[in-house]
Amino acid sequence: MSAKGATFKKNTVGAVLEQYFKDKKVSVKGNALILVTELFRVFVKEALSRAADQAKNEGDTRVTIEHFEKILAQLLLDM
Repeated sequence: MSAKGATFKKNTVGAVLEQYFKDKKVSVKGNALILVTELFRVFVKEALSRAADQAKNEGDTRVTIEHFEKILAQLLLDM
C-alpha cells in the first residue's frame, strides 16, 4: 500500500465499466478513466470512514456489513 492508501488500477476500472456497456464499441479512456478511478477511490474511502464511525457509535470495535448497510443510503444521496 502506498502512502496515500489503497488505489484502484485504471485498467481494472475500465474493464469493469466496459462489462456493463451495451455497445461494445464504447470505452472509457484517458482523463475520463482517471476521473472515474479517482471517484471510485473517494467513494470507497468515504464509505469505509462512515461505516467505521457507525461501528464506533454503536460501541463496536469491528466494522461489519451491517454498519455498511446502515450508512449506504445516505452515502449514495450525498455522492
